[in-house]
Amino acid sequence: MKVAVEGCCHGELDKIYESISYLENKEDVKVDLLLCCGDFQAVRNEGDMKCMAVPAKYRHMQTFYKYYSREKKAPVLTIFIGGNHEASNHLQELPYGGWVAPNIYYLGYAGVVRFKGVRIGGLSGIFKSYDYKKGHFEFPPYNPETLRSVYHIRNIDVFKLKQIKMPIDIFMTHDWPRGIYHYGNTNQLLRQKKFLRQEVESSTLGSPAAAELLDHLQPTYWFSAHLHVKFAALMQHEAKNNAAPKITKFLSLDKCLPHRDFLQIVEVADRPGSSEHLEYDPEWLAILKATDNLQKPSCNFWNPPQDNGLHTRWDFSASEEAMMKVVSDLSGDLCIPENFSLTVPAYDPSRPQPNAHPAYSTNPQTTELCATLSLTDIYILSGQAYGEEGATGATEEEEDEDSTGSVDEPSEYPTDTSGLSSSYNPDEITIEDEWEEVEDEGVGSQDSDRDSSPQRETANRLILPPPCTAPESEAPLRSLRPLSLPPPSASLSQGSSEEEGSFTSARVPKRNSGETTPGIASHTGGTPQIKRRNQSIYTAVEDEESEG
Repeated sequence: MKVAVEGCCHGELDKIYESISYLENKEDVKVDLLLCCGDFQAVRNEGDMKCMAVPAKYRHMQTFYKYYSREKKAPVLTIFIGGNHEASNHLQELPYGGWVAPNIYYLGYAGVVRFKGVRIGGLSGIFKSYDYKKGHFEFPPYNPETLRSVYHIRNIDVFKLKQIKMPIDIFMTHDWPRGIYHYGNTNQLLRQKKFLRQEVESSTLGSPAAAELLDHLQPTYWFSAHLHVKFAALMQHEAKNNAAPKITKFLSLDKCLPHRDFLQIVEVADRPGSSEHLEYDPEWLAILKATDNLQKPSCNFWNPPQDNGLHTRWDFSASEEAMMKVVSDLSGDLCIPENFSLTVPAYDPSRPQPNAHPAYSTNPQTTELCATLSLTDIYILSGQAYGEEGATGATEEEEDEDSTGSVDEPSEYPTDTSGLSSSYNPDEITIEDEWEEVEDEGVGSQDSDRDSSPQRETANRLILPPPCTAPESEAPLRSLRPLSLPPPSASLSQGSSEEEGSFTSARVPKRNSGETTPGIASHTGGTPQIKRRNQSIYTAVEDEESEG
């Protein structure tokens, strides 16, 4: 089956689907599945834009709302994870995953699904040590602190994923597993992104939690984004249990912009006779059921159960009996129901509402899944905790300010520096730099994702409004060859050539500014000079001041 992999989406669905259509017509192929590696920006209306960690002057309604409102339908089954620029109030409705539009599926905080027999897993968000041990306590309206902490990954989700025992074919994270850059053409990476050198050489770039999952899951493919560069690597794992060592093919792609490597078509071997529909994964659902009582919507630190004499149970992996129980709960039908429905009004270009407040409600998909499998709706728990503790929504001015923070407790990862307020962390590229990258310039500014300590005011207990009624169903899709990636470079000092570490080209479409139809061009090595990210912003008045 042919799988299109896309880096940072940034709401540019029309352009991404146009690029896929162009490739299909040019190469006479049919793409069966699109995987997006974060920063999807499932923005339904103006209120959702205020729930994205993006400065107010850069908020712009992209094209997702057309798919949400059913004005358009995704031409290819699309699966995505969350990144660090999302309409978080929307994604929080679906903690276990679900349809955000017909034919567009979100994997949730963490999730595993099956398509044509291929197991696809993912972890949403980015790693920050100071929020890693907390629960999912955030709830809209967000304050300047929770606007960012809401997309930080949590150890509860990593713990769930570490209960997986059966092989995973594809796994996605937004930020890179720490250390993966040592298994590809590191020198070429540093020629393109010079400001990453210090963190690469000290092995502090990337997510230690993702590295832990990479070691545990050892999937055939691992796809990421976040750093806005195309990079491939081939990692051979240590052999386990006298079995042959597994190999993971890693690929990270750029954001959807003119002249950038943001799309790659990969062939993955499917399993003949498997369902043509997107399916639940029994092992994953059994793990969700087993770990349900571990979830707490608290900002207090939580440590997962361990075999240290302090816990009665620490192994929450799925037994065959537990998996059969899940299949029984679903009446033997693993197909994910195509039960998308609108939960808030969609953006109407003829009636703009720039002062709209963020909306939030329960989602019928989550309600149905929780009722079927006896799971807890984490979103409702967070809403109840929010009502008891109270919170204050962020003003646009506050959201635009850089926040500062500190770490109250050392990270469980000894090499982690992501919580040090005096340290620049290139893994968290500043929002401003995403819009204004220039050739040979570093990212020189502070971390855009630092904690702030806003005052909280009391609020009345919130009652979530009931969900809207459900819609029509949609149809999924179709078929794949193994991806050829370079061997790991020996070391930074040995200077492997570009040819030695180059990724086998899969004809990535690159858009030229002003074009309506994407073309095919090959990458030339250096980071190209570009204009602002969104076409509507290309012609906007230039802002003289960078916010850092």
